[in-house]
Amino acid sequence: MPTRLSRYILGDILRIFAVSLVSLTALILLIGVGRELVRQGLGPLAVVQLLPFVLPISLQFAFPATALFAVCSVYGRMSADGEVGMVKASGISPLRLLKPALLFALVLSPIAVVVSDLAVSWGAPGINRVVLTSIEDIAYRVLRSRHSYTSDHGFSIHVRDVVGKTLVHPTVTIQGGGGRVKLTAREGELTLDENREMLVLRVLDSQIEGGALFQSVIPGVNEFPIPIGDIGEKDVADRRPSELPLTLIAGERMRVREQVRGGVGRIAAARTAALLTSRIEDADGGDEERYRHRLKHDRKRELRLGIEPWRRWAWGFSCLGFVVVGAPLAMLRRTGDAWTTFGICFLPTLLVYYPLFILGLEQAKDAVFPPGGVWLGNGVMAVAGLALVHRVWRY
Repeated sequence: MPTRLSRYILGDILRIFAVSLVSLTALILLIGVGRELVRQGLGPLAVVQLLPFVLPISLQFAFPATALFAVCSVYGRMSADGEVGMVKASGISPLRLLKPALLFALVLSPIAVVVSDLAVSWGAPGINRVVLTSIEDIAYRVLRSRHSYTSDHGFSIHVRDVVGKTLVHPTVTIQGGGGRVKLTAREGELTLDENREMLVLRVLDSQIEGGALFQSVIPGVNEFPIPIGDIGEKDVADRRPSELPLTLIAGERMRVREQVRGGVGRIAAARTAALLTSRIEDADGGDEERYRHRLKHDRKRELRLGIEPWRRWAWGFSCLGFVVVGAPLAMLRRTGDAWTTFGICFLPTLLVYYPLFILGLEQAKDAVFPPGGVWLGNGVMAVAGLALVHRVWRY
């Protein structure tokens, strides 16, 4: 009987989880893609290209909520219909009823880790790549409707009119490391150069103000490149720890650790050379200062690389924490109103788990907590869940 009962409960959980996961993921997809559509002015083709990259990002947020809703629905209904009392009367501990939920969460949590890893290492860079490769189409779409386009990549374009692909009297302002540069022309045309990762502006009879040239008139046809960021895949060393897949983090951390050791050696050698040559004033400057700056950067990167796997596993196993709290709470409330039980459980989760998760993460980044400190929220959820399970045992 317990085996058949477990299969019955697990089947109900999976059925409700699948339906609610599809619904919530579709909603998050619509919100995510719609936001990019409005903010960036994406065309239909770009929206279709965006969907695969938004999917894992949507799933990583949908998994914990839908797992919680599924167990609240199943155990709340069972308790309200008296099934829990009948099982207890037949000599079976109510704790046996919780085993299918725990098995479900233990299987789901590693899957959530994989999806979370895919979201940050493939989904987010993919969204950025789609937006960058569509920037020419986006710029023309916005310029035709508003005659003005401002990019997040440090440039803006204002035109009098757009005829086909010709920009009539464009004014381009570029804010870069060399200062603000303003370019005006009689006509212009934008073209994306993916190989150089630049938006090329071809202009006729232009004038430049600012930058290295305070003011310069350039007759005829000329081209001006506008950097827009990294379209292609960056090298591992150039990617932030949050953008790396788990399979590459360990190797990159070893490489950075070797750089840290080499940096310490270079600082010692620079200080020794300064002392031996009696150049005491150079002991805290010159090469040593440069080495110290590099060493500080490498140590910070090594710390972040050490924290990142803990963060992703903690995020994925939030599914287990949600289920451990939600299933016994639904049994104790004895109501079939799944939405009320879900709200009672999910609201404190938002107010407790996520702030503790962020607190643990920030303290770990500051080296106040060890990397495992990102599991602070999961630990609190586990304690709360065990307290509720104890109450179920006495139920």
